[in-house]
Amino acid sequence: MIRPFALLAALALSACAGRAPISASTPVVTEAAPRAMACPAELPAAARCLHGQDSAGAFYLVAIPPQWNGTLVLHAHGGPTLGAPKLERTVEDLQRWAVVVKAGYAWAGSSFRQGGVAVHAAAEDTERLRRIFVAQVAKPKMTILHGQSWGASVAAVGASTYTEGKPYDAVLLTSGVLAGGSKAYDFRLDLRVIYQALCGNHPRPDETQYPLWMGLPAGARMTAADLRQRFESCLGTDKQRTAEQQRKVQTIVDLVKIPASSIAGHLNWATFHFQDIAQLRTGGRNVFGNVGVQYADVALDRAVQRYAADPQAVAAFAADTDPNGRIPVPVLTVHGIDDPTAFVEMDDSFRRTMERAGTAGHLVQTFTSDNTHSYLSEPVYPALLAVLSEWARGGSKPTPSLVAARCAELEVTYGKGCRFRTDYVPQPLSARVPPR
Repeated sequence: MIRPFALLAALALSACAGRAPISASTPVVTEAAPRAMACPAELPAAARCLHGQDSAGAFYLVAIPPQWNGTLVLHAHGGPTLGAPKLERTVEDLQRWAVVVKAGYAWAGSSFRQGGVAVHAAAEDTERLRRIFVAQVAKPKMTILHGQSWGASVAAVGASTYTEGKPYDAVLLTSGVLAGGSKAYDFRLDLRVIYQALCGNHPRPDETQYPLWMGLPAGARMTAADLRQRFESCLGTDKQRTAEQQRKVQTIVDLVKIPASSIAGHLNWATFHFQDIAQLRTGGRNVFGNVGVQYADVALDRAVQRYAADPQAVAAFAADTDPNGRIPVPVLTVHGIDDPTAFVEMDDSFRRTMERAGTAGHLVQTFTSDNTHSYLSEPVYPALLAVLSEWARGGSKPTPSLVAARCAELEVTYGKGCRFRTDYVPQPLSARVPPR
């Protein structure tokens, strides 16, 4: 017997925009042919670019180098972006990943049909773009699915969802949010409750009170600029802080284990993305709890607000956002050890996920000494793609040392930037985020 809530959750996940999920048996939808456009200046001069809007409403962009090596890199972007989809977002992605085209690969990226934390929908949009490329542009000899940041969870979910006919030959996951949404964002609730205990202005005492896991109540008109003003009134700026403001900042750094420079960004996500999750993904139910969490500060442990997660909401959100690890093709990952946005410890969670799925033999993880998130360096990505391509063609399973050596070779072409740590093993996520 199917429980009503489980059925509702399944329908919501498979039809976020009123559409059934695509599969090999889904009736073919005739997609409009992409149109030519000028390529961004970052691409090789003779590259060819195409753009369009798919039948679900997502914008997409395709770039083909003058001497294409036959491999398509299908890109799932990070974020996620909130609000309506825009082609400009995809243009920005191509500009950032121009090195992929410079290295001879075709590149295709989707804006996704909707903003917000909807992983399966984004994976479906990415697969739809692959089908558009095959039908309207060219048939690649190989397709590598690349997920960056939040897009890594999109790619990991898509690679285990779309397996019939082997649409993807390999998967590249970079700086990935790979612990699953049901675990990856717990620390942002910790940030919200600690920030509120220290600052008391989000919300202010004279404003409508609401549970902080909600991000913002429905209909709230707060803007990012409004939030920044509140943040700076309590914690100052990186360039100017009083002794009391610095004390509060250091408390957050010590307890949430994020650098001071990223507090504002995470507070933004814990506001607007939490609002998206609560209002649009879980029907107003709570995914994030902190009952029983010990914050290693006696006064704060007593002062912070406590919330219990709704088990059904957690299950529904996990069903959409958490990878299951059942990926039948080679998977290569890279992560900066001091990534301030997506904790490197999430890679330990992903390894355990693939172990439980019996697919750990398909996984190679690499790490660098970088302290950035969005982009590591120019030679890193061509090296990863080259090694992954060779593995997918039947070569031996690579080692982190092999990836590091290939990167060093490519510094001659793409400049310095290889900082691989071949001996690094990440700690469990529980070493960074208090378990609950």
